[in-house]
Amino acid sequence: MRLLAAATEVFAEKGYAGAGVAEIARRAGVTTGAIYSRYQGKDELLAEAIEAATGSEFDSLFSDHRFEGRMEDILRIAGSHLVRRNQSPSPAELHAPGMLLESFAAARHDPGVLAMLQERMVDRRDRLAEIVEGAKASGGIDREVDTDSIVTFCHAVGLGFLLLEVVEAPLPDAASWEELIARLLAAVGDPSAFAASRTDPSLPHT
Repeated sequence: MRLLAAATEVFAEKGYAGAGVAEIARRAGVTTGAIYSRYQGKDELLAEAIEAATGSEFDSLFSDHRFEGRMEDILRIAGSHLVRRNQSPSPAELHAPGMLLESFAAARHDPGVLAMLQERMVDRRDRLAEIVEGAKASGGIDREVDTDSIVTFCHAVGLGFLLLEVVEAPLPDAASWEELIARLLAAVGDPSAFAASRTDPSLPHT
């Protein structure tokens, strides 16, 4: 939709505070009245723009042809997507990282944006936790590993890549990164791997 693509672009360029509804309307080719007839304010428009730019990520993971029914495979595929940038991104995908980063900055000062991001993070947390619990039930992840810790780790890595993408930092070789993801998943799935790390004198202990 042109309106959401325009909103994503303006939010990314000017930040939440600097983004004007008039400018968004101009780029979308609509009137400001048309925007206010649908959204009560910029925070609602921002929320829908974020959803449009990133909301299908879980659905795309479930439909990925490499997902063979093991819930841990979704985490592996999600990890591999972080370094495989879209070679022909849509306007919304192109500006999504900048928009998200500006949204986090705005959340420090705008309660509406903060509440919207918190709601979105809770939703992502719940969906990730469901994946982790499914992997535990099938034996792909050790039941003794804390679900909240895995989810927090996934969020931290994902948000870290957001920062890297915004500054166009070099990313690791895809094959090497995917090997690391595979090793991490193997470790959380095999209790003996953790036990070995605790007894190996060459490894640091906590």
